[in-house]
Amino acid sequence: MTLLDIRDLSISFAMYDRWLRQTTQPVIQSLSLSLEAGEIVAVVGASGSGKSLLAHAILGLLPQNASVAGEIMFEGKPLTAAALSKLRGSKIALIPQSVQYLDPLMTVGKQVEQAARIGQPKALRQSIFRSFRLPEGAAKLYPFQLSGGMARRVLVSTAAVSGARLIIADEPTPGLDEAVIQETLRIFQDLSASGAAILFITHDLAAAAQIADRVAVLREGRLVDISPASSFAGMGEALSHPYTRALWQALPQHQFIEAVGWNDEA
Repeated sequence: MTLLDIRDLSISFAMYDRWLRQTTQPVIQSLSLSLEAGEIVAVVGASGSGKSLLAHAILGLLPQNASVAGEIMFEGKPLTAAALSKLRGSKIALIPQSVQYLDPLMTVGKQVEQAARIGQPKALRQSIFRSFRLPEGAAKLYPFQLSGGMARRVLVSTAAVSGARLIIADEPTPGLDEAVIQETLRIFQDLSASGAAILFITHDLAAAAQIADRVAVLREGRLVDISPASSFAGMGEALSHPYTRALWQALPQHQFIEAVGWNDEA
């Protein structure tokens, strides 16, 4: 079943130059992408490629100077503002990039328990805290009392207990040590195995290839490639698009091979 269907999405921003003349700056152009129930699709690309803007567009969180064209469908229905007001936090959950999304006036334990919409909230919170190696005492703390890594684990916890059908994870792993990164990836895999769809937005191509079913590659606001995660192996011999192969070969474990000799038409 297709949960999320993005059709020919384009996003631009109204800008003003130094002479106060209005201009239009395109940031995402003609992007189409679908996501099935139980599937993990990773979206990767360099900084400024439009990854986070894609997440914000799906959730209706773009600023007022944004213009959006195309369609975004959820469970076969348009994601209108009215629909999003009912779906956010219930059927659609966001793991935001910034830990500032946590409520500074509420203990983190209460925040995670409020996000739990099925089962016993406290028991779910305790279970997920154990999974993320968060001490039970952390539940009584406020966000400002947590380290950056702990706060990020709490953000992932709120989505993990929500029972959402679609989870949009916007850079969920920076600041985490390797053991917690692996635990986070495992939880995403468990959520997808239970039927949730995961849109995993990340700079970490190695992590994306580890857990995703497909990897979508953005470059300067354009979707240039979608490859099976199984193609990301060795030196990328199975990758058909030169830009995707260049990103893969530029990873530290591939000796930072310089991307030369490729272009979009290859």
